[in-house]
Amino acid sequence: MTEAVIDLNADLGEGFGRWRLTDDEALLSVVTSANVACGFHAGDPVTMRRVCELAAERGVRIGAQVSYRDLAGFGRRAMDVPPDELAAEVAYQIGALEVFARAAGAAVSYVKPHGALYNRTVYDTAQAAAVVAGVRLAGGLPVLGLPGSRLLAAAEEAGLRAVREAFADRAYTAAGTLVPRGEPGAVVEAADTVVSRSVRLARDGEVTALTGESVAVGARSLCVHGDTPGAADLAARIRSALERAGLRVAAFA
Repeated sequence: MTEAVIDLNADLGEGFGRWRLTDDEALLSVVTSANVACGFHAGDPVTMRRVCELAAERGVRIGAQVSYRDLAGFGRRAMDVPPDELAAEVAYQIGALEVFARAAGAAVSYVKPHGALYNRTVYDTAQAAAVVAGVRLAGGLPVLGLPGSRLLAAAEEAGLRAVREAFADRAYTAAGTLVPRGEPGAVVEAADTVVSRSVRLARDGEVTALTGESVAVGARSLCVHGDTPGAADLAARIRSALERAGLRVAAFA
């Protein structure tokens, strides 16, 4: 029987200057993969360097969390960026993070879009292809994304490893996509519910949609949002519950 393995990832380095949103040090004691903000939606050189050093020390895989250029909107505003420009900006962000990862004795192991870019590449073939083109410009890395998305399809077509991801604290539609953040119930806030959902997602590959349907969501990685209040404690509870359920928590990259 094949051992059940799940990666636990979180969005980290989401600060800028003196402002910090995520408890990077605490989360890096729990997660196995760190999606590090690369400066376009959050993050600055000092923050990126610090998070890479902490991740390398703790054996956590470093991922580039690329975004539309939108510091003011935290990367969550819809934008129309020409494909060539988007590809270059994705490669730029990966390259910036790679400098700090290598200085810490590690490397960037994968790429995950953030916010509006993540959601856009679920259904927009051109934007998904542009992100993948940027990843290839930066050397070609595994791409983390939503199952069934245009992004993962484009990654596979380009010969890149496509890694499916599920969300512990986000509501799903009956189609298996995420409920938009602006809609009621989009974020699951009850900690006990998030923990039980996480085990079901990782062990059984399914989740209950906001409208009540059971939805298949096979994933190799499970995301806990780092900007959620109490995220580090919640991530620790999730990891403990996963391990009690017989799953091995380990990085995919």
